Amino acid sequence: MQPLTPQSFVRALVSFPLGIVAGVLGTVVHRSTVPWGLLAALGLVLAFTVTVRAWAGWPGYVGIAGGVFLALMVLTQTGPGGDVLVPGGENVDHAWLGVAWLGGAMVALIVAAGVPRRWFDPTPRPLRVPARPDGTGGSEQPAAPDEPATPARP
Repeated sequence: MQPLTPQSFVRALVSFPLGIVAGVLGTVVHRSTVPWGLLAALGLVLAFTVTVRAWAGWPGYVGIAGGVFLALMVLTQTGPGGDVLVPGGENVDHAWLGVAWLGGAMVALIVAAGVPRRWFDPTPRPLRVPARPDGTGGSEQPAAPDEPATPARP
C-alpha cells in the first residue's frame, strides 16, 4: 500500500480535472464517426486513467475516476435549450451509442483499476542466469559476489 503523502493528495487534485477533460472530450467525440469516435473516446479514457494511475497511484486513480464520472453525469443531462449530448431513444440514428459510451467509459475505468501494480514498478528485475545444457542453472537470482559467474555454454 502506498503511503498517503501531501504529494499524493496534490496529484489526486490534479487528476480530477484531467478526468473532467477526458469525460468532456469523450462525450463530444463519441458520436463523431460511428464506431471510430466511440473507440477513440474509450481509448482516451483508458489511456488517461492508466497514465494517471502509473503517475499518482490509487489516490490519482480515484481523482480521475471521479472527474470522468462527474463529467459524464453532467453532460448526459438535458441542457437549458433542450440539447442533449448523449441522446438515446427512438429519435436517434444510433440509439445504442450513448449507452455504449457510458457503459464503455465505466468499463475502461474498471480495466485501468485492474492493471497489476507491478507494471508501474520502476525497480529493475533481477538478472536471469541462463540454464546450462546439463540442466543446472537457470535461477532468477544472479551469482553471489564472491563466486565467479559462469557463462552459458553454446
